[in-house]
Amino acid sequence: MMMLQRNHCHHHPNRFTPRLPTKDHRTAMDGLGPNAANSFPVTPLDFLDRTATVYGDCPSLVYNRTVFTWSQTHRRCLRLASAISSLGISPGDVVPLQPPVSVLGSVSVLAPNVPAMYEMHFGVPMSGAVLNAINLRLDARTISILLRHSASKLVFVDVLSRPLLDDVLRLFPASAERPRVVTIEDPYEEEAPPPQSSALTYEKLLETGDPEFRWVRPRSEWDPMVLNYTSGTTSAPKGVVHCHRGLFFIIVDSLIDWSVPRRPTYLWTLAMFHANGWSYPWGIAAAGGVNVCLRRFDAAAIYAAIETHRVTHMCGAPVVLNMLANAPDSARRPLHGPVQVLTAGAPPPAAVLDRTEALGFAVSHGYGLTETAGLAVSCAWKGQWDRLPASERARLKARQGVRCLAMTAVDVIDGATGESVKRDGNTMGEIVLRGACVMLGYLKDPEATAKAVRADGWFYTGDVGVMHADGYIEIKDRSKDVIISGGENLSSVEVESILYGHPAVNEAAVVARPDEYWGETPCAFLSLKEGAAPTESEVIAWCRERMPRYMVPKTVVFRGELPKTSTGKIQKYVLRELAKKMGSAGRPSRM
Repeated sequence: MMMLQRNHCHHHPNRFTPRLPTKDHRTAMDGLGPNAANSFPVTPLDFLDRTATVYGDCPSLVYNRTVFTWSQTHRRCLRLASAISSLGISPGDVVPLQPPVSVLGSVSVLAPNVPAMYEMHFGVPMSGAVLNAINLRLDARTISILLRHSASKLVFVDVLSRPLLDDVLRLFPASAERPRVVTIEDPYEEEAPPPQSSALTYEKLLETGDPEFRWVRPRSEWDPMVLNYTSGTTSAPKGVVHCHRGLFFIIVDSLIDWSVPRRPTYLWTLAMFHANGWSYPWGIAAAGGVNVCLRRFDAAAIYAAIETHRVTHMCGAPVVLNMLANAPDSARRPLHGPVQVLTAGAPPPAAVLDRTEALGFAVSHGYGLTETAGLAVSCAWKGQWDRLPASERARLKARQGVRCLAMTAVDVIDGATGESVKRDGNTMGEIVLRGACVMLGYLKDPEATAKAVRADGWFYTGDVGVMHADGYIEIKDRSKDVIISGGENLSSVEVESILYGHPAVNEAAVVARPDEYWGETPCAFLSLKEGAAPTESEVIAWCRERMPRYMVPKTVVFRGELPKTSTGKIQKYVLRELAKKMGSAGRPSRM
């Protein structure tokens, strides 16, 4: 056996005991630091320039019979940036954060996953403006509030949403300045009303733009790039501001964490107006992939698109997984190979994960918020878990996981002490994050910003979770959704996960119902699979066989469909209000 001895290598005398730097060396190092070449602002907008050079002749986007190459998409985005600049949106607006940041005006868009929506993720910030993608399924009153709050100077609206925008603008006070409107036409929507001949349309605007436009680079990588409003599942929407730097980090991080290869074929089953599609408009550009856009979809449309375009990747909330898993046989098509599916937005029930993977979908699970611009935590898979039974694999995959590379730290802390909770998978606390992709703050809301991003260096998510012994976190609830019954903290998510295992249940949501004796009791709202018709007492009896009695729903309400946000998150605040209106459940017979 050869023995290695310290300092006995003639060619590398200090191989094992490197010299410490001398004072002179340290002094020389002190003179080095940021310079004009290494501190140039980073931005995801640079991805498009590179991809147009490398993959210029490759398809970038498919929408019905429309196919663009990356060279064409690049030129169209430059035209858009040039045209927006020519409309007179000028510097000088201030985003009231600490410290204040001067930016160009915001440009809002109300559109589904159509080509123009994708192009605006580059074209708008390339003009120097801030992109504000608004949920087009909101009501007119809410959109009116958001447009005025964001001080949008220009609004792009899909042709089918133009009547909605007209209602929005009628709600503006007479003294308020109204934004200029550009209608996004769609040749594939035959019933869409034709725009007025004098109206400014998206394609007409692009014709005025310069395809050689020198796009506006950020003066600082901390300059705001997007403004997104939270989904409002627990409270009124807040305006989340992200900068070029944070978006750059989360995009690179997401590509690495999901192991996205070069030139993937990505199906847009996640709304781009939801946290900018978890930042994948820029990510798929970085990878030189193909964006398959769908204006609307159901299970049949997804399976057809996967077969036609040989889709390799897609994202979606658990509702999309549920849609795929419960699709009728007539809608399903055989998969050409494993389709990578990234799910987040709500804790996915293990039963749904199990059924989806049995169909040939390779599901990855992560966790993020509008405030992190994408997934900050992912359930990093371990090879030894592949040997476990399917149900156990699904249970492990349902956990949110560990921090992604761009996050500095993730923890679960006790709200009273500020200390980390025990790593026992049972002790609940609030999930906190810190890292490069955390937002700049909430627009015009310093109090909410200070409450979320605190002096201790943590972003407080408002999500309640546990830390397992292996360092993986698992969400148990939103802080507002924890049910306190007879002094017991009860996780509605845990009850929902069990309910999804019922053969008749399509969707499940559990909220607190007032109870004069216990304070609160679980109330389950269920939508059922086609043809299923269990009774309330049958569901409750089924639950009693599978969960502690204090967790068993005392009330079961059947609905045709549960209220959801546009991204598939069940709106529990709506259900909480319905449960409150039911009144007290009275003294229960349980326990």
